Amino acid sequence: MNDTYPSGVGPATAAKDDEFLPPHAQDCLGCGPGNPHGHHLQARRSGEGVDAQHVFDKRHVGAPGIAHGGAVATVVDDLFGFLLYVVGELAVTRNLNVEYLAPVRLGVPYQCQAELAQRERRKLFMNARVKDQGGLVVVTARALFLTVDVAHFGDEGAATFDMLRRR
Repeated sequence: MNDTYPSGVGPATAAKDDEFLPPHAQDCLGCGPGNPHGHHLQARRSGEGVDAQHVFDKRHVGAPGIAHGGAVATVVDDLFGFLLYVVGELAVTRNLNVEYLAPVRLGVPYQCQAELAQRERRKLFMNARVKDQGGLVVVTARALFLTVDVAHFGDEGAATFDMLRRR
C-alpha cells in the first residue's frame, strides 16, 4: 500500500467480498448519500474488483426513456473511484473513455463492474462494463487514474479521509 494513503482507508476498508464500500464524500455526485441530485451508487468488493447494481431514473434522462451519456459516465467514473479502496491508493481521473454499445434505459437495473487492468508506477489502468439484466454489455469504459498524495485534496479532503478512518 502507498504510504501516502491515510491509515484505515484502502485494502483494510475493503477487506471482505460483498461488503459495501464507504462513499467517497457525503456530497459526492456519484455516491454521496447527502447529495439529493446524486446517483447514490453503492459498490461492493468482488475479489480484486468492485461491482454495483444501479438504476438510472428520470433525473438522469437524456433522450426520452434513455439515460444521459454524462450520467452514465459519472456512474462509471465513480465505480472506478470505489476500485481505489481495493487497490489501496488515492488517485484521480486523468482520462476516461466510455463506449456506449446500446441504449441505457431509465428504470432498468444494470450490473456495473470494474477492475484494475495494469499498473505502471503512478498510473492505474482500469476497465469497467455495464450489463443489462440479460447479461448484454451496454457500456464499456477504460480509465487512467494517477496516484496522488492526500495533500492533493486540500483541507476538505483531509477531513473526509479522517471521517472514513473513524468508521
